[in-house]
Amino acid sequence: MNYQTAHCDNVTDVALVGGGGVPQPGEISLSHNGVLFLDELPEFKRTVLEVMRQPLEDRIVTISRAKFSVEYPASFMLVASMNPCPCGYYNHPEKDCVCAPGIVQKYLNKISGPLLDRIDIHVEVTPVSYNELSAERISEKSISVRERVVKARKVQEARYVKNEGVHCNAQISSKQLREVCKIDEAGNQLLKTAMERLGLSARAYDRILKVARTIADLDGSENIETNHLAEAIQYRSLDREGWAG
Repeated sequence: MNYQTAHCDNVTDVALVGGGGVPQPGEISLSHNGVLFLDELPEFKRTVLEVMRQPLEDRIVTISRAKFSVEYPASFMLVASMNPCPCGYYNHPEKDCVCAPGIVQKYLNKISGPLLDRIDIHVEVTPVSYNELSAERISEKSISVRERVVKARKVQEARYVKNEGVHCNAQISSKQLREVCKIDEAGNQLLKTAMERLGLSARAYDRILKVARTIADLDGSENIETNHLAEAIQYRSLDREGWAG
């Protein structure tokens, strides 16, 4: 698997997406069928981040010149990290945030809504106390997790065996989504309530259904149950209105 890491201090839009006088592939094409990790996401230039929107949607990069155009593949998994605020202590269980009023929201607003919409899962990671780190607990072993993931991927490969270029839930179109990600009346009501209360977009709706379908696959369930849907909704934390106060 390809694994590329991009740092905010040395990446331009051309370096990320590709281009130049003689077109060359960028970091996202070098990450094709792999992972692109962006550290300190809000510190990237806004223009650099925005050029990723279309490749994330289409899984391809098109570079046009006067007499020709070039297409590069860009089917990659985007993983990004960020602090909750400039000082790093917003929502910290023990330390107080020292950022001035409005600074936290301004910091988060560096990531546009349309870009966040294209990221399937948003997870807020809070600091872990020493007592929790040192406590002995029974946890699921990595090999067990791997087995569930491999099994779920095989289920998805079988599901899309007749769909050329589609191998997993993340790659399906909106039309396929309606066929594959069917939910019952209880699920419909749950998702409707979440959409209204959290102010989610139509694209977020699609992402939630795809994630719920994957959670169901990992659970070995043929249908998307309400608990799968509820878990998928919880993974849209940065979409929530007032997340930063």
